[in-house]
Amino acid sequence: FEEAWESAVGGAKVGSKTLRTQGRNVLVPRCAEDKGVARFSFWDLCGKSKGAADYLLIAAAFPTVFLEDVPTLDMSQVNVVRRFITLVDALYENECKIVVRAAARPDGLFQVDLEDKNRDEAFAFDRTRSRLEEMMSQEWLKRTRRKDP
Repeated sequence: FEEAWESAVGGAKVGSKTLRTQGRNVLVPRCAEDKGVARFSFWDLCGKSKGAADYLLIAAAFPTVFLEDVPTLDMSQVNVVRRFITLVDALYENECKIVVRAAARPDGLFQVDLEDKNRDEAFAFDRTRSRLEEMMSQEWLKRTRRKDP
């Protein structure tokens, strides 16, 4: 992860940046703006009150996003799970590259009881798992974004 970060940054100046959307600020704690690379902790993006507009703004500003400290999740954290699903959807739809340091591979990140009342998230997370696996592929990582979001 650290090696990939250093390679992506390529010696460029790393700092923080504040993006603005819908009257709110979105802090990017570490980024190399010239390289289009940003770095976040999972809890900064998914543990706080953020929504699709925030994630779309990040995706538009940074073609490559590093996400660290992704834990395994369960339905006791349903709002965090929903934010993570929304984050991955925004990055995927905007053809961003994502580099993740997580507690498990995508198929082990979400522990779900299909009898739970929130089982819709289990089905949505299956799409997230699939997208994460695709975004980890060499084919995806070698691509360049075809459009500006």
